[in-house]
Amino acid sequence: MYKILDEHIKELEALKKYPQLYYKGNISLLKRTKVSIVGSRDPTPYTRECTYNLARALSKRGVCVVSGGAIGVDTIAHEGAGVENTICVLGSGIDIYYPATNKKLIGSIANNGLLLSQFEPHFKATQWSFVKRNEIVVALSDILIVTQADIDSGSMRSVEFALKMGKKIYVLPHRIDESRGTNAILARGEAMMIYDVNEFAAQFGKELRNKSYINDDFFIFCQQNPTLDDAVARFKNRVYEAELEGLITIINGKISLI
Repeated sequence: MYKILDEHIKELEALKKYPQLYYKGNISLLKRTKVSIVGSRDPTPYTRECTYNLARALSKRGVCVVSGGAIGVDTIAHEGAGVENTICVLGSGIDIYYPATNKKLIGSIANNGLLLSQFEPHFKATQWSFVKRNEIVVALSDILIVTQADIDSGSMRSVEFALKMGKKIYVLPHRIDESRGTNAILARGEAMMIYDVNEFAAQFGKELRNKSYINDDFFIFCQQNPTLDDAVARFKNRVYEAELEGLITIINGKISLI
């Protein structure tokens, strides 16, 4: 069952008009560090592998991956992150899982991760609505990664949104005649290169040692080395329970995962 999102999302203030959103799933994902990954609907084998590994490396560090549910790069990004740690923004109504080939994946994200739409239920996707979807995908994160894109593609519209919003943009290295869109923004100095997937992901912290930690907001929060006061304000006695269990340390008022 879908609901209207009542919670205010600060990241969406970057939009000209704050949208009403419908959702299914785990809205706590909106509070996590988020990275948006978009790209070609027909990625090369190289792009497919890099996209999957990148999403997986980010997810292992508690970063939530945001994308648009389309075939190609979007699908791979969602799958690499794992359905429990990904946000899918639809270009259709919240009750229409489009494209049909991704119906199973989108349904799994709705049940385990988070599904968002700014469109009324029963709304069928259009070319215009995909553009509006892309804007939400970009706005939700501080970083946009475009793993492959042609010059005149929807992903390049996402790049335009990211530039207007002041987001950091990253791309993968490609051959001269491949992914001309990302090569162009790189040449203009509008994007930065990801040379090593794990090195890039490491800026978000160490890998969470236990797979179950990835789905636990407490451990993801502690990975960011918060102050004891902030942690107690949010998680109360669980902080001290985790310390007694030897899962975290508290030194000079700061928390670290063990």
